[in-house]
Amino acid sequence: MTDHVYKIVELVGSSPTSMEDAIQSAIARASSTVDNIRWFEVLETRGHVEGGKVSHYQVTIKVGFTVKE
Repeated sequence: MTDHVYKIVELVGSSPTSMEDAIQSAIARASSTVDNIRWFEVLETRGHVEGGKVSHYQVTIKVGFTVKE
């Protein structure tokens, strides 16, 4: 088994729909420029409220990807 070395970056995704969509959005966008994304960890969640209702979700995530050999 090969030892893995990971690089970690923080991303912020947003969505008017849900926290899950905000996470998916951040990972999908990062995947277009970062190879080998392996895991994520939710660090923080926030939202915007208008008229007494949640109108937007924002999620900060830590993403790990393997460094090429």
